[in-house]
Amino acid sequence: MDSSKRILLVDDDPNILQVAGFALQKSGYRIITAKDGSEALPLFRAEKPDLVVLDIMMPECDGTDLCRIIRKESDTPVIFLSSMSDEIDKIVGLELGADDYLTKPFSPRELVARIKTVLRRSTAQTKPEDTSPSDLFCHHGKLKLDSERFQVFWDSNEISLTATEFCLLKILLSFPGKVFSRAELVERTYGGATFVSDRTVDSHIRHIRDKFRPFTADLIETLHGIGYKLSDCCQDSDQ
Repeated sequence: MDSSKRILLVDDDPNILQVAGFALQKSGYRIITAKDGSEALPLFRAEKPDLVVLDIMMPECDGTDLCRIIRKESDTPVIFLSSMSDEIDKIVGLELGADDYLTKPFSPRELVARIKTVLRRSTAQTKPEDTSPSDLFCHHGKLKLDSERFQVFWDSNEISLTATEFCLLKILLSFPGKVFSRAELVERTYGGATFVSDRTVDSHIRHIRDKFRPFTADLIETLHGIGYKLSDCCQDSDQ
């Protein structure tokens, strides 16, 4: 375990801060805690954590408000915690840019597992030393992706993506024209984690489309009942 990884844990329940914080420290992480969004924001800016675990329902500044601010300033991975189990709440959280969503009550072991998965995915994008040059940079028409610098461009316009969005787009871009089922995307992005649903993939795909929509028509094509593939709109007009 890389002990330099810092986790910002934000929850208004002191018991969760204590129990989850202990489990994360035991797993080798450095923990920063806050009881609400107002307290967490200056800590986020000062400490620059590697990942944020964020409760949704909090006084002062709730989790959704804080996530919006974080996403305007950073691509730091975010995992939402919530006692709300409704599927629509999960989708809202993911569409705000969260990388994962965990429903209370949860086991500390599951939280640690989720964090490891998200950090592994994020690190794979930011530390590609073991990959070949062809793996670091790929493009298809006006769409360009640089894994070494964690950058994505449409023509000359840089698009800011979260680690999960970056990983999904890289998978599609690496095989233009190939149709990926949701199960395949879960396997390649999350390592086949059983806690990830099809709706999670759908939410991330929708978020990617929204970010590219000012520059191009639907970047990713949906084949109903089958899956997703990179759209032909990525090709240059002379291709």
